[in-house]
Order: sequence, then C-alpha cells, then structure tokens
Amino acid sequence: MKRSDFHFDLPPDLIAQHPAPDRDGARLLVVDARTGTWSHRAIRDLPELVPPQSLCVPNDVRVRHARLFLKRSGGGAGEALLLRSLGQGRFEAMVKPGARLKPGASATVVDPTSGAALARLDILDTLPEGLRTVRVHAEHDLDWDEIDRIGRLPLPPYIEHLADGEDETRYQTVFAAPEGEAVAAPTAGLHFTPELIATLQTRGCGWHPVRLHVGLGTFRPMTAERLEDHAMHEERFEIPAATAAILEPVLRDRSRPVLCVGTTSLRTLEGAWDGARLTREGATRLFITPGHRLRTADHLLTNFHLPESTLFVLVSALLGVDLARAAYAEAVRERYRFFSYGDAMLILNARRSG
Repeated sequence: MKRSDFHFDLPPDLIAQHPAPDRDGARLLVVDARTGTWSHRAIRDLPELVPPQSLCVPNDVRVRHARLFLKRSGGGAGEALLLRSLGQGRFEAMVKPGARLKPGASATVVDPTSGAALARLDILDTLPEGLRTVRVHAEHDLDWDEIDRIGRLPLPPYIEHLADGEDETRYQTVFAAPEGEAVAAPTAGLHFTPELIATLQTRGCGWHPVRLHVGLGTFRPMTAERLEDHAMHEERFEIPAATAAILEPVLRDRSRPVLCVGTTSLRTLEGAWDGARLTREGATRLFITPGHRLRTADHLLTNFHLPESTLFVLVSALLGVDLARAAYAEAVRERYRFFSYGDAMLILNARRSG
C-alpha cells in the first residue's frame, strides 16, 4: 500500500492547541470493528463502555523537558531535541540547523524567554538518520533530572505556543513514573484522572502499566511512498514483573479482554509477546500495517492522528482501511478535536488473530 492511501483532509481549526478544561471531559468516538458501527460518547463514560474485567495497559513513561534552545557560536539560534541518554552527559539528539551543528560545533543552551545562559552543548558525532551525539554540561555533565530543570517540554510542532504552566500539568499523565525518557506524551493516557482509574477498577478492570520510551518511531513522518519502505526508528520498552505476571496467562488463554491505552502500549505488547511470554526489556521497530493480525489486545483507546502517519496506518490495521477512513470522516464532520490535546477514539473488537 501507498502512503497516499492514508491521506484525509483535516481542517486546520480542528487541531487542538490546548487540552479540554477537564482531563476526562474530551469527546469519545466509539467504533466497533466487528460491526462497523460507531457512537458518540465522552471519556468519562469509559467505565460503562470498557468490558468488565478488562485489563487496561497504559504507558507510564515520563515526558522529559527534552527541548533545548540554543545560541550558536556565531550568534544564530538553534534547537536540540534530546531523544535518549547515553550516559556521562551524552545524548542522542535531533538538532537544527543541522548544517551548522556538525561534530566539533558548540552552542550555549539558553532560556528562550530571558536569553540567560544555562549550559553548554557540544556536538560530538553524527549518527544515522541525521541525528547527533551531543554532550550537555555546565560545571559538570547533566543527567535527565538536570535537563528537566533547564529544558522545555517538547510540544509537537502543530501546537503553536511555547510550553507553559498549563502544559507542565496537562502534557503529562497523572500516572507517569519518575523514570523514562519520552519526547512525546502517550496522549491517550492524558485523559485519565485518578477517579476515572478508580472507577474502572471498581468494575473489576485491572491497571497494568508498561513503558515505551517514546521517540522517533512514534512521531517521525513517513517519507517513503510505499509502506514497506518506511523504516521505524527503534524505541526501547520495559514491562514490569507485576504486569507480566498478570498479562502472560491472560494472553495465553484469552480469559479476559485486554484494552491498550494508547498506540505505544499496543506496539509494546505486540513487539514483546512471542506467543508464550512477554519479553521484559527490549526494543521495537514494529510498524503495524493493514494485514497485521493482533496477538495481544482486544480493544484500543487512542487519540486522532495525522494524515499519512504511521499511527493512522495502525488505526487502519485495526479497523480496516475503509472503516478507518469513514470513522475519521465522521470525526471531521462532527468537529472532533485532533492530535495530542484532542478528543479520542475507542476501538472495540479490534482485528485479532485466531
């Protein structure tokens, strides 16, 4: 299939710039993949929509303040997006302008508002896909906790404001662990409140987090025209022992439904499950495309995604291309809000192997 097969027209004013006033106040398009029908609900209705006794699998990764603003040695501006730590103040990073920030170059990390110098960034090496190895240091090499104090949350480029106080709260899930190095939020999880999670649990639903360190594999656009020519960037995952102990017997005998909260949780389970057990720690480049038969999840909660994106391709794999396009057309007609701060879709009875 071609990338252009997954194009749809999206009015720019449907791209959410701010979250709904309440986390659980977003709208919810409920689509049944088995019947091809849908209904319009709200996130706070999830406890009555999710089958009782479901095992909910969210991604509890923490979004880091991975966006650094730079002043180059010649005086020009630049940016770095830190993707993952390599230890001793070194990080894998995207930088711009790439033509100016080559190995041997240095820049000052500055506060984007005041211009005050915060740290130093050195370009050490060039990596595949145009990435760089960088070192961030002040009096000493900086780790993620120190980066969190000088960087900004890496809001997606379609959000037009610089991260502010509202984003500090709302672009992080309420259940985020202290660890992790995501450079984009697992956005389906942004809708949950402690009360909503507790209500699901009173209906017998489990809450069993996994962790995918969200990076380029999730959000980098497709450039190849054919799906099979798109190479996913590697993303690391971890599955806690407690989660594996609950999920493994269920995945073997399918005794309870599994709801993945977000595409990153789904890709983690699909990449980690070998038919008998879950790999507890590893990496995935899994690209879920039409024809992929799910082996783990029965249902998926996800936000609305970009045209021609790997995530809309994933939705099309679960619903079938025609139903996915029809459901998205319905969302546009009904003026659902799209992307990270937008509304959500609950896919029930996703296509799963026998």
